[in-house]
Amino acid sequence: MKRFLAALVGSFFLLANPAKAQPWSHGYIKPSPDGHHLQHKDGTPFFWLADTGWELFHRLTIEEAARYFDNRAKLGFNVIQAVALAEFDGLNKPNAYGQTPFFGTDSDQPNEAYWRVVDTMIGMAARRGLYIALLPTWGDKVTPIWGVGPQIFTISETNRAYRYGKWIASRYAPRPNVLWMLGGDRPAVHNGDKEGVKFSIDYRPVWRNMARGILESFPQSFITYHTWGGENSTSQYIHNENWLHMNTMQSGHGGGYDVPVWEWITRDYQLSPAKPTLDAEPNYEDHPVNPWPKWDPANGYFRDYDVRKQTYRSVFAGGCGVTYGHHSVWQFYSAKYEVVNHADRDWTKAIERPGAKQAGYLRRLVESRPVLKRIPDQTLLATGQGEKGEYATACRAADGSYAMIYLPVGKTISVSTKNLKGQTLVSWWYDPRNGKAKKIGKLAKQPEMTFAPPKQGAEQDWVLVLDDETAAYGTPGKTK
Repeated sequence: MKRFLAALVGSFFLLANPAKAQPWSHGYIKPSPDGHHLQHKDGTPFFWLADTGWELFHRLTIEEAARYFDNRAKLGFNVIQAVALAEFDGLNKPNAYGQTPFFGTDSDQPNEAYWRVVDTMIGMAARRGLYIALLPTWGDKVTPIWGVGPQIFTISETNRAYRYGKWIASRYAPRPNVLWMLGGDRPAVHNGDKEGVKFSIDYRPVWRNMARGILESFPQSFITYHTWGGENSTSQYIHNENWLHMNTMQSGHGGGYDVPVWEWITRDYQLSPAKPTLDAEPNYEDHPVNPWPKWDPANGYFRDYDVRKQTYRSVFAGGCGVTYGHHSVWQFYSAKYEVVNHADRDWTKAIERPGAKQAGYLRRLVESRPVLKRIPDQTLLATGQGEKGEYATACRAADGSYAMIYLPVGKTISVSTKNLKGQTLVSWWYDPRNGKAKKIGKLAKQPEMTFAPPKQGAEQDWVLVLDDETAAYGTPGKTK
């Protein structure tokens, strides 16, 4: 078995040789000087476009991982969020090669055969230009609110978390495509109510020590945290932790359509000291709507339009990127496994769903203009901003050289140009369904200007792009 696994791992590590310089040739990832974006060490901007591949290491074979990575790289993703100690009883149920992470559940006794598969998959991602946002553990191994667990990292023994953080970082932090994501669908502080008695349990010492172990192994490590759903954000409990480089939230799947993630991004954006923020888990494509405690099929599923609305609005409100997810892909559902929460298709079919392609179009649009100049500005909308499902969001360059306005519903809007530069505006409609731009023309700038998209009504979402003619920007969505 060991000889077979070594040969299998070695053969796939050599696949997909890079044809161009990898992104980490620009240096490690860090917050930008203004605290609102991400960039490489040399100043090259980095727009986070992630996919949730939570069960990657636990459920996929090397061949399957290659197929998955090839697809995500092709579609424009640059980060995969994946978990070392998986949610689905990842300490006791073996991976695709019959291996578990530790001998027993003792984190001080790693099983080399399991970790060699993780080694290989991270290497395969690197050869495709993909970062791995590596969760050292899913949150149920720390915070036993629900899930199988078992809880192995406790408040009473935080040195175990430190030792594990130091060990896993010594193995992976030197790899240029590894970023770190603590948490795993759990809050850093759990405030609850049991039989009418309120309580609060502070798990920050555990995460703090795990982060300490990571940073002692590799001080340049980039660390963020995946929190649980709703209007919760990491900013509420760990914003001032010096190890946290980026805030996240999870607008999620249980709050129905059009939860106001733009308000939560704005809340984080306005904090001091400034830190980048993003939605690390919006509503997954093909996830049942409001499935807890019991799903009503009449609620239906979130589809690509719902994904577009949440991803665009969080980014245009000030997010430094966004994470996409598909309900079958995060769990890598197939006939080999029991379906979780009404997944409606195999993961091999789910990776071809339209929402994933369209997430790539969002990244291309943002990167077709100076990324580090982008700031949110809702004053651009003089009329037509709307609310809830119709709420439009706007951003622009800090120097006024471009603006983008996302309309979740096709309708006529009026734009205030007081913060836009130039006498002539080159105007475009960008279609988030197919990533194509249609030029409106060159218009003499007026204090207030009216625009109507090519098609109007429900599910006709559009992005209006306005450029200062003298900036000589290219077609929206076209990058070099």
